[in-house]
Amino acid sequence: MNVRKLVTMAMFAALSIVLVFFIHLPIFPSAPYLEYDPADIPILIGTFAFGPVAGLILTVVVSVLQWLTVSPQSQVWGALMHILATGAFALVAGIIYKKKKSRTQAAMALLCGAASMVAVMAVANYIITPIYTGMPREAVAALLVPTIIPFNIIKAGINGLVTFLIYKPISRILHKGELQEP
Repeated sequence: MNVRKLVTMAMFAALSIVLVFFIHLPIFPSAPYLEYDPADIPILIGTFAFGPVAGLILTVVVSVLQWLTVSPQSQVWGALMHILATGAFALVAGIIYKKKKSRTQAAMALLCGAASMVAVMAVANYIITPIYTGMPREAVAALLVPTIIPFNIIKAGINGLVTFLIYKPISRILHKGELQEP
């Protein structure tokens, strides 16, 4: 990994932490622990710019730093859930986008990544949320369709759409900078 790539990835990780620090909003009163935040946007941009492995590395680094700094109340469970959610999104989107880098492929990659995040989080919430919150599994199961799945669709949809809209201009800056190196 070259220094420029490492510094850029660190910048994306820092931006992700800053975004989650300033922007985190509960969407559904029935599950206030489910908060929208735009922290996945820099991770997805890093995934498109540097590939699925870089996206997974960014996900793990950001998840652990977020747990230790911004949301220690979430304990290790919050970091694990973030790794599962964003990791699924970044890995699937990154693999698809890496095959052919076009706007159409980017849209398909983000849609498939979002769908994988929603599916992974339905299962992860069913298994992990009772441990994390102390809620009975039946109560979590009752929240899956009306709250948890829609929340993940909204979060993945917003973050995917914003990534789609801003990636190309950012990509041009990143690649222009790479072309100017000696």
